[in-house]
Amino acid sequence: MLIRTGDTVEVVTGADRGTKSRVVQIDRAKKKALVENVNRVYKHVKRSQKHPQGGRLSKEMPVQLSNLMYVCTSCGVKTRLGARYTDEGVKERFCKKCGASAGEIAPAHVAYAKK
Repeated sequence: MLIRTGDTVEVVTGADRGTKSRVVQIDRAKKKALVENVNRVYKHVKRSQKHPQGGRLSKEMPVQLSNLMYVCTSCGVKTRLGARYTDEGVKERFCKKCGASAGEIAPAHVAYAKK
């Protein structure tokens, strides 16, 4: 699971297919992500002090990570992500189409540094 909070993703399947938006939150245990303005549902709310109006509240629900694809910031295309080690031994995510770095995963490790 290389998609992180703050990444721009595109929905591949479902009612919101083709929508590009930002990841707000990720639940790694359930393999789901909360994406802005995607998979919106209505929750019926009873009148209370917190919601004096009551009625229907529109909210976002999580989407399966398998239904999302990362949108590369450098080439602008939806793509898969890979993991590799740099010459300094830092593990990073990278775009499989253009090879651009998408950020660090782990700090430098001496065993993976090129000598």
